[in-house]
Amino acid sequence: METLPIRLLPGQDLRRALEAVVIERGGHAAFVISGIGSLAPAILRFAGATESTTIAGDTEILTLCGSVAGNGSHLHASVSDARGAVVGGHLAYGCTVRTTAEVLLVSLPEWRFSREPDAATGYDELAVRPAARPPTGNGA
Repeated sequence: METLPIRLLPGQDLRRALEAVVIERGGHAAFVISGIGSLAPAILRFAGATESTTIAGDTEILTLCGSVAGNGSHLHASVSDARGAVVGGHLAYGCTVRTTAEVLLVSLPEWRFSREPDAATGYDELAVRPAARPPTGNGA
């Protein structure tokens, strides 16, 4: 397990940037265990909804967590608006970092995550497999 504290900059797409960090470091499995910062806009898919909702204007990230895989992520966030109203849901692409996003990722190099169709749910769900291990010994 490797911890990866990162800071994302204004203008970055939060979800795409987190996926890129994991891929750039050669990882295939990671979890976001903490995240704070600000977004404008925030784009969330609420429970049971098929479409995402855009929360326009400035928002603060109160919580951010979930899994990151090479072929997709499953991230949840709660955000507050300028009045302090809080909403939460599935983090969609297009959430733009407003001033900063400070995120703690945990990389799991011994594992591979992927998103695969699940007949029971109708969604691409997390598949967890051990990472391929390099051969050991001297080959003789």
